[in-house]
Amino acid sequence: MRLDKIFKEALERGASDIFITTGSRPVFRIAGNLVLKEDHAVLTDETASLYLFEIMGEANVKKFKEELDIDLSIEVPAVARFRVNIFMQRKGIGGVFRLIPSKIPTMEDLSLPESFKKIPSFQNGLILVTGPTGCGKSTTLAAIINDININTDAHIITIEDPIEFVYENKKSIIEQREVRTHTQSFQNALRATLREDPDVILVGEMRDLETIALAITAAETGHLVFATLHTSGAAKTIDRIINVFPGDRQAQVRSELSEALRAVIWKKLLKRVDGGVVGAHEVLFVNTATANLIRENKTHQISSVIEMGVQEGMQTMEKNVEFLLDQGIISLEEAAKHLPPEQLEKLQKLQKQRGKPR
Repeated sequence: MRLDKIFKEALERGASDIFITTGSRPVFRIAGNLVLKEDHAVLTDETASLYLFEIMGEANVKKFKEELDIDLSIEVPAVARFRVNIFMQRKGIGGVFRLIPSKIPTMEDLSLPESFKKIPSFQNGLILVTGPTGCGKSTTLAAIINDININTDAHIITIEDPIEFVYENKKSIIEQREVRTHTQSFQNALRATLREDPDVILVGEMRDLETIALAITAAETGHLVFATLHTSGAAKTIDRIINVFPGDRQAQVRSELSEALRAVIWKKLLKRVDGGVVGAHEVLFVNTATANLIRENKTHQISSVIEMGVQEGMQTMEKNVEFLLDQGIISLEEAAKHLPPEQLEKLQKLQKQRGKPR
């Protein structure tokens, strides 16, 4: 395979992503930074097409030529698995490869908050992991799902687009279904899943009204459902779900969500002072107060519940960023990108008083 050397170099250099795109040399994302592969020529459309068509296979090439973009996953023996998006752009074809570790990380490996450890013990309900593309939502969910796999006898069904981490049955039975390979859509798979006696369901992404409605129904009817969304903040996540529905259904959805929702985790990746990246998290565990706020359409007050819920394992994004700064894990400049100006000003004063400029 023409890309083998590039894949191996990416793995050796600790890259999270590889960019193969017409008009550029291959590029690695390493610790959040884009790094050119200087010893490679700038890719022409012809060369980039040769590289990308080779990994796609005949059926996917045909589909790509019809739709002009495609998602897939590939496995390179003895190297790694990759989640891939291939697309057309002004200069020609392009592709982005996200490296998926062959070993599923543990929650400890990811330095996830201690409170996350209670999530695998939930018997039912909806768990949402949110954040921008590339922040580690899938990896966080993989760590939680594998904890259930190792420690619980459960029937787990994942619906993904594409399949990323590959699980081996431990104490649980895991069945992984890929959209367009094993099922036509998230909606079709979710409807079928409810007839397949699952205990745990992973929905790769809640993209539309029907998928969201089915996920809430599954959570309400005794299943533990995990899903991702591209949102920022616990309250905004809840608003986003409710606002997908027509106005005349929103009161009912608020009531359903107040009963079904168990937790919302909002993730960001921040640059460490040592050159790596670290996850920052906002964590909401739904208690009686939160459920009432959702039901009464007062989600703007949820931040206050999170601030007061430290004993229950909750934390705001701002508090987590402050903690990472105080521990010397991130710089003041990095913290400034993720904190409101007034909070940053207070932190700067505290830093000076402590004699800890960063």
